[in-house]
Amino acid sequence: MPKLAEQYDRRQFYADVKPTYPRISEVRPLRTYGKPAYTPRPVHLQVNKKKVRRNNILHKIISTLFFTLIAVFVLPLGFHRVTMSFLHGSPYPEIKTDYHALRFPTTDYLANDLLFNQRYLTGVEIKKPQMQKISETYRMGDLEISLKNLMAQYPSIHPSIYVWQYETEKFADINASEIFSAASIIKLPVLIELFKSVEAKQVSLEDKMTLTDYYRAEGSGSLQFKAENSNWTLDDLARIMVTESDNSATNMIMSKIGSMVDVNRAIRSWGLNSTYVQTWLPDLTGNNHTTARDLGTMLYNIDNNPNFLDISSREKIFDYMGHVHNNRLIQAGLGPGALFMHKTGDIGKMLGDAGIVFAPNGKKYVVVILANRPHNSVLGKDFIVKASEIIYNYMVR
Repeated sequence: MPKLAEQYDRRQFYADVKPTYPRISEVRPLRTYGKPAYTPRPVHLQVNKKKVRRNNILHKIISTLFFTLIAVFVLPLGFHRVTMSFLHGSPYPEIKTDYHALRFPTTDYLANDLLFNQRYLTGVEIKKPQMQKISETYRMGDLEISLKNLMAQYPSIHPSIYVWQYETEKFADINASEIFSAASIIKLPVLIELFKSVEAKQVSLEDKMTLTDYYRAEGSGSLQFKAENSNWTLDDLARIMVTESDNSATNMIMSKIGSMVDVNRAIRSWGLNSTYVQTWLPDLTGNNHTTARDLGTMLYNIDNNPNFLDISSREKIFDYMGHVHNNRLIQAGLGPGALFMHKTGDIGKMLGDAGIVFAPNGKKYVVVILANRPHNSVLGKDFIVKASEIIYNYMVR
């Protein structure tokens, strides 16, 4: 072949090659132009057939032994203890299986509800809570600054403060969503649930309960010193629970309306997620909890939500709260002629007060002050009184 023709033929061949990398099956052999094409020698792997046969036999022996052990020991045991117990009952009838505990192993220590004698964990009602949220407009920033300046003078006191003004719907919030020990202020949701039970015709304020040693509780209140087997109406118990902060009366009321479980269920149905009762009174270690904002929401709904409580219940509650004996906290910082409906709480590490103030000039506001303090420190009381005075002077100016 002439040299020019040979070059032309080579160009024509490579023009036909695809631009992408071909698969092995698509690679065409190079032209050798008379030379013999290279053919690779096949590679033969040497397989030890005896070793493969020996391994297969070993695997079969191990598999046979494994399934034989399951068939001999596991299946009869499962058939006897599980299958036969379903067909003919347990051979040990005195032993009962708690299938609910097997399905929900954490229920016993996480449960917060009880239905048909079964414990459950339920959440807070969010879609349709019974209580209305407080309508808030603007923060009272200058009031908050004044309160923070007061806090700087009491470094050992850690407060939680919530203030809400009816007329303008302005509010002040200092740690108001932080969880605090409730002390005796936990009696406020107990009181509310009592009247919800009265409205539901579950109990009557004229129902009587007998005082026994089972209900006697130390701490605040005079009921612990009353005669054994004396009878008390729920109206009497509710009044001394609020006015004297009586612990024995609180325990009697809670047992009447369904114990701590029902109180907690009611609180969740109101839409409050930070208030709960964990122990009977007195709660000296502070295991019952709440927040200043939750307490403010309760007070607002008692006074300003006709769909939550009827007028007779609200009047009765205000009658109790208007005659609280302890007037040494928020009330001590109010001006002359101011009315205060409230509930106090006092344990070693926390002092608090929550209520509604009616000023002589017609101004009205919700105020909650909780104060963590060194054990039984008088500085807690001093702080609450001065904070109340600052708030009152701001509101009535």
